[in-house]
Order: sequence, then structure tokens, then C-alpha cells
Amino acid sequence: MSISIKGNALLSRLKALLSLQRFNHNLDKVGHQVQFSSDISTNSVPEPGQIQFSKWRKVDSRTLGITRSMISEPSWIVLKILQSKGFEAYLVGGCVRDLLLNKIPKDFDVITTATLKKIRTLFHNSAIVGQRFPICMVRVKGSVIEVSSFETVAKHSQAKETFLLSQTPRHCNELDVLRWRNSMHRDFTINSLFFNPFANTIYDYANGMSDLRSLKLRTIMPAQLSLKEDCARILRGLRIAARLGLSFSKETETAIRKLSSSITSLSKFRIMMELNYMLSYGAAEPSLCLLRRFNLLDVLLPFHEAYLAQQARKCGQSSTMLMKLLFHLDQLIACDRPSNCILWVGLLAFHLALVNNPQHPLVVLAFASVLYHVRWNKALKFTREHAEAPLTFAPEILETRDFISDEELAEKVTQLALFVQESIDVFIERPGSPCSGLVFVSKKIKSDVSQVFELLADNVESHNKRWSSLKIDYKLLAKGNVHETRYVLGKIILETMGFGGAIQGDDTIEVKDHRHTLDREHTMTVLEENFRPPSHLVKHHDVGKGDKKRTISPSNMELTQEIIKKQKTVRKNINLLEREEAKNQKEIAEDQDLVERKEGEEVGVNHQKVKNNGNDCTSQNYSCKKVAGNLLEKENCELQQEEEFDSNPQQDVGESRKKHKLEKAKEKGFRRSLSSLFK
Repeated sequence: MSISIKGNALLSRLKALLSLQRFNHNLDKVGHQVQFSSDISTNSVPEPGQIQFSKWRKVDSRTLGITRSMISEPSWIVLKILQSKGFEAYLVGGCVRDLLLNKIPKDFDVITTATLKKIRTLFHNSAIVGQRFPICMVRVKGSVIEVSSFETVAKHSQAKETFLLSQTPRHCNELDVLRWRNSMHRDFTINSLFFNPFANTIYDYANGMSDLRSLKLRTIMPAQLSLKEDCARILRGLRIAARLGLSFSKETETAIRKLSSSITSLSKFRIMMELNYMLSYGAAEPSLCLLRRFNLLDVLLPFHEAYLAQQARKCGQSSTMLMKLLFHLDQLIACDRPSNCILWVGLLAFHLALVNNPQHPLVVLAFASVLYHVRWNKALKFTREHAEAPLTFAPEILETRDFISDEELAEKVTQLALFVQESIDVFIERPGSPCSGLVFVSKKIKSDVSQVFELLADNVESHNKRWSSLKIDYKLLAKGNVHETRYVLGKIILETMGFGGAIQGDDTIEVKDHRHTLDREHTMTVLEENFRPPSHLVKHHDVGKGDKKRTISPSNMELTQEIIKKQKTVRKNINLLEREEAKNQKEIAEDQDLVERKEGEEVGVNHQKVKNNGNDCTSQNYSCKKVAGNLLEKENCELQQEEEFDSNPQQDVGESRKKHKLEKAKEKGFRRSLSSLFK
């Protein structure tokens, strides 16, 4: 287990180093352009223990590759409105940090010189929330932008403000002082950056860019003082370090270890929110590793900590099923594609059910396959085809290969679903419950998670509904849609058990790219349904029982290429046919309009003309018989062509179908003209 954690930490740090290559390169290029604050008095030399104002920096964001197009539209609208009303407005915090690392920010936070009440009047769809650190939540185009005021911090930290004001040198620019004072109230140096997109300037007052370059997480104020002020910074720091692959400064790490128990004073809502940020945004595995490292997993999720500790004591347990599940979860979600909390709650409940009730490998495979395929028949077929391949994890999956009948398999899948639903109760707060932990979910979340597994718990064999899409809809996933969550959950379990290649064709999702392609088997089925080659060209390939993989023989590959080639020809000819048919339909419509106009002119004529019309009808009947005779000749011609086609299977399929459909179109036109004559 320790080997796995160290390996994952090293991999995470390597990824962070790669993401910093562009940032470091651009920073080296503009190193000579980095300015010290021009408005600071050159005579003000900091005394020992005072703030080093020489670290104040202003950097042109364009030289670091940051442009306005990287800012979300809702936050840009908020910035423009505030700036147009004469207020200073900046992007601040984690979004500036992520932009420097060329990552998509989770959200964009704005800070302005306007008061909260003024912000409330400027944006009608907004509300002021929070008591200790109030902010204004502004809703713009379906997004919520958090807007804070420079005045807010000063009202809630008078003692710190008095100290900071005593450190401020004379003859200093007021805006620099305003921004610096606000940065001193923030948690970490890399979160204290300000970005003015109108001036294309990044302001750094705490050496944050230097720490970002060295991948260090450091508190702005002395670490112990900062974490005591707000113990939620402990969880936030672990989350940031896990997502970006950062290491802690020695002072920060020591303070986290010393004050880790203080998180018990946080509200259940705040703990759940921080844990959701860890597990729903693509950093679940490294987050859990850091929680274990600082002895916080035992406080938050004691059951899972006990499981990991037990696995670590066993020899050779370098990788556990829980960590594998979280790893594959991280491959599907990211900051710009987050999931709802019901996904990771369901995943933890599923794993806990397996730990308490180990299952046959086919049961777990069928369970995941039903979640993924929805249809029991298809899930059963998939399970039988891959019966010899599933990976085994101890103690979750039993090491057995005993045969299970279809009826028994369905019964055990239903039983496992009930075990999972019971495991959700671990996350429900119960007075006096031992080892319940601090992570509690609401009754609404419990109901949603239970509904995900209701499909399997209620007569799984009766479900044969086809799933409408093979792609992940991330909007539905973020909203907690039960069907989308069920589909992604099944995919994660199948990939954990080693079937990523078997389902890769359904929705190929490269790491953080989320590219989707159709299943090869499904594509071949569609081709065979639309164009079946002559029977003498088909060569069968029998797969023996000893074959572990089913492959396509060279002869079948040639046949496949021939099918695809002819299919393209058919499609091309059909397109030509459709254009010609449209032209014929247009001519038929014009003829029909002409007939209708003539009929209109005949309305109101005298009795003599009616007799003439009777004579005309006689002649029309004669014309109809003539047209019918022509149609009979054409049908005989079609039968003759079909016989020629059957006798000569090598005849070009495209040309035959083209002629056949053209004649059908003409026949249709003739019939419409014929019917118009009898109106």
C-alpha cells in the first residue's frame, strides 16, 4: 500500500511539473520584465520581522500566455459592469493560479472596491450570503459568480488590520496597499494573486508566483496562526495539493499535523462540501492518500481507513480495489467536468458492501454490466463472454471459478444491490453510532444513491430497456441524474476489473479528453444489416473453448473492407437518387397544380359542358388504361432485372439499386398523376 501511495504521489507530482513547463518558460522569458511596485518609496527598508515589500510584483499577463478569452463569459460580464460603474474589479484566488498553470478554473471569483450593498443594487439577480466573510452571489447566464468587497475583510479582522497598517510604508499607492492588505487575509501564497484583465496585469504581493513555480504550498501568515484562524484551510490545503501535485512547506506540514483534530469543530455541511471538492473534481485518489498521510481519513471515513490499514499490513498488497476505483473515477471527471456527490457516495457504498460481503467475480461483473448496459440480456451476454477474464481483489472478490446459472446470477446481483443500499446508512448521522465518522449525507442524497441501485434490487431480469446514448452527458452527471450516474458507475467498476478495452469502443474517453467513438461490434452489425454480401463470400471462424480472445480472421477482414467499400458506393448512389427523386417530385407537384387550376375553371359550367366532361372522362379512362399498361410493362421489366441480378451476384449493387429506386420513384409519380385525373 505504501508503495502504491508513493508511486501515485510521484506520478501526480510529475504531472504537475509537466503542466508548469509553459509557466516556467514564460516566467523565465519575462524575468527581466517583472517590475517592483513603482510607487513604493525606495527609502523604506524593511526592519527585521517586518513585511518585505520588495517582493511586490506586477507582471504583464500576456507574456505568461493569459488572455481575456480564457475568462468565462459570466465572470467577464460581472467585471465589465463593475468597471463601467467606476469601480476597480479583479479576478482573485484560485482562478488566477489555475490560469497560470494552463488549467481550467473550477470557478472565477471577483473582488471589487464596491461595497456589497452596491453590488447588490447593480445586479438584480444576486444575494448577500455568509456571516463571518459575507460575499455577494451573482447569477449570470446560468452561472453563479462569487463577488467580494475589499471592505469586507477589514471589518472582521481589526486586530490583524491594525498590525498590517503599522507595517505599511509611507508614500505607497493606495490601490497597492488595498490589494496587499487583502492578500494578507488569504490562506496560501498561491491563492493571493490578483488579475486585472483590463490592464493585463497580475499582482503578486506574497511571492505566490515563486511558490507556484517551485510547487510549494505555503501559508501567507505563520502557518499555525493561519490554520487556527480558519481550520477549514487544512482540508482546503490538502485538496489543492492533491489536485496540483504540490508539496507542503515544512512549517505548513507541521501545523497541519498539530492542528488536524481541529476540523471536528467544523459544521457537517462544511466538511461534506470540502470532501465533495476533493472527490468530484478529478483528484479523489491523491486526496484520499493525503488524508491518510495526515491521519484525517480516520476522522472523516473511519471504515475506509480501517480497510486501507488492514490492506497495508498484508504483504504484497501494493494496490487495493478502493484506490483503483478512485483512480478510474479521476480519469472521467475534472474541474470543468465535475460529478455530483451521489457518484462517489455510491462508489464508496459499493466498495463497503463488497468488503462486508465478498462476492463471486461473475456476480460483480454482472452487477457492473447491468449498471453500464441497463439491459439484463446484454449484460448477461457480456458477463458470459468475459467469464474467464475478471481480475480478483482480496477481500472484496472471492477467488473462485465455480459455474453459476443465469437464475442464480440474477438472484445474487439483486442481493448485492440490497447490500449496497444498506451500506449507504454508514453515511447517515445516527446519535451514538460508533465509528460513524464526520462525513454525513442528507436523506435526499441517500434517496438518490439508493435509486441508482434500485434497477438491480428490483427484479433485475425484467429490465430490457435500451440506453439511449453511448456518451457521457456531463451536464446531467453534474446535476446528479440517476441514469447518467448509473452508467458512469458501471463504467468505473468495469474498468477497475480490467474490462476497459472491452467497453472502450462504446465511449472512448482518453485521460481528461473525453473523446467518444462508436463500438466496433455495433458498427459491424449496422453494416451487415444494411448490406449482406453473397453467401459464397462469407467465411466462418469457429472459436474454440480454449481461445481467450475472439479475433477477426484475415479473410473476414477483407470481407469487411469489401462491405465498407460497397456501402460507401451505395450511399453515394442513394444521395444521387434522392436528388433526382426530389426533382421528379417537384415536376409532379407542378403538374398537379396545373390540373387543379383547370378543375377550378370548370366549376360553374353549364349542363352541356358537363356532358362534354362525361365524354372527356371516357377518354381519360382510355388514357388510364394506357398508363396502367405502361406500368405493367415496367413491373415486368423490374422482375426481369431482379432475375438477372440473382443470376449474376457480382453485378454492381449500386447501379442496380439506383435503377430500381428511380423506376419506383417514377411509378410513384405516375400514380399521383393518375389519381389527380379522377379528382
